Amino acid sequence: MRRFLKISASIVFSVFVAMQSFAQKIATLTVNMDNNTAGIAVPVHVNLDAITAVPDSSLSLVEVQGSIRKPVAYQIQNKGQRVLFWLIDGLAAPGKRTYELVKGLPMQMPDHIQLVKDSGYLTISANNKNLLRYNYKTVYPPAGVDTVFKRSGFIHPLWSPGGQRLTRIGAPDHYHHFGLWDPWTHTLFEGDTVDFWNLKEKQGTVRFANFTSITSGPVYGDFQVLQQHIAFKRHGPEKAKEKLALNELQSVRVYQLKANQDYYLADITIQLNCADSPIKLLAYRYGGLGWRATEKWDGKNSEMLTSEGHDRDHTDGSKARWVIVQGAIDNEYAGAVMMSYPTNYNYPEPLRVWNSKTNGRGDVYANFSPTKDKDWPLIPGNDYVLKYRFVVFNGHFDKEKAEAAWHYFAYPPEVTVKLANQ
Repeated sequence: MRRFLKISASIVFSVFVAMQSFAQKIATLTVNMDNNTAGIAVPVHVNLDAITAVPDSSLSLVEVQGSIRKPVAYQIQNKGQRVLFWLIDGLAAPGKRTYELVKGLPMQMPDHIQLVKDSGYLTISANNKNLLRYNYKTVYPPAGVDTVFKRSGFIHPLWSPGGQRLTRIGAPDHYHHFGLWDPWTHTLFEGDTVDFWNLKEKQGTVRFANFTSITSGPVYGDFQVLQQHIAFKRHGPEKAKEKLALNELQSVRVYQLKANQDYYLADITIQLNCADSPIKLLAYRYGGLGWRATEKWDGKNSEMLTSEGHDRDHTDGSKARWVIVQGAIDNEYAGAVMMSYPTNYNYPEPLRVWNSKTNGRGDVYANFSPTKDKDWPLIPGNDYVLKYRFVVFNGHFDKEKAEAAWHYFAYPPEVTVKLANQ
């Protein structure tokens, strides 16, 4: 069987090469890799509409290495403008990479990323491995606990490539912690201070409203959801009524996980806009994108490191471009790097991190909190965007890898386009 598969792959490649001899070159795409990748793949994109009006179904992408031409998996995002995406292998050395966009019969690329909706959650998987689950159905706390701690619109579990669960919900010390989630704690809205984070205060919550898109493909799988930040009015004529305070479009994209790959990339983009009235996110020690980590980590078997060189016990309140959170789990070592984008508010963002003695055992929690030391006023009519990337991995991640991965997140490689008729 293995021999048959090997021969079949060879035949497919030969057919592809033969097909390309009849293909028409549209453009040469050159990518300059100015930095070491440290083994982490790099997403690359280019505006396809600026290159060609050829239908998507007639396009192929090939990498050119001397006389060798290799098919490249690509994906086209079309949200009012066509954008071509592909991945540069993490083993690529710094320097120039050359590709050709051609018109002809494209090679069929199987979907490596799958998204499945079932029983109130959407799961992203690749190569028969679950990677990330978004909970859109309301999840209630354990029996006997006040139902005020119910919540929808959060990520749990986040799995490592090896299947280790890296998030936690339902922690008795913080029932309002939900894996990866992003409420705001101390806000001023229509004369009330509203806490969307601490559900027990009964001042507000965040709810899933609807999916706006779900996409799968050979390069990435993603979804976008509308989440609503709801204030429970306590004063004025609307006392005791619910009122929509913030609309949030949250996009989650997971890039291809190849067989035997020990990491994957997950991007989370949060777009906020006021529903009606202005809202001020007041300075407070936590709020925004938080990660309550697995209960299997404690102060002895886990560690953190920030871009500024701080360890776990010296990180809280510091600012950083990225933070590594990792530890021993299920006879493995796994974790994730949280990365902040340079255009985020109050960048480099302050961190809210629990130290190695929290709750008497060193429970793990990490939070990029842009309003930790600074108010953030949001005005109707404007969009406010926060971007984060997670590198989720098995094994041990070091500063060199984190710095290389962050570099290409913050500064994606530029693609130079030369049209064939130029």
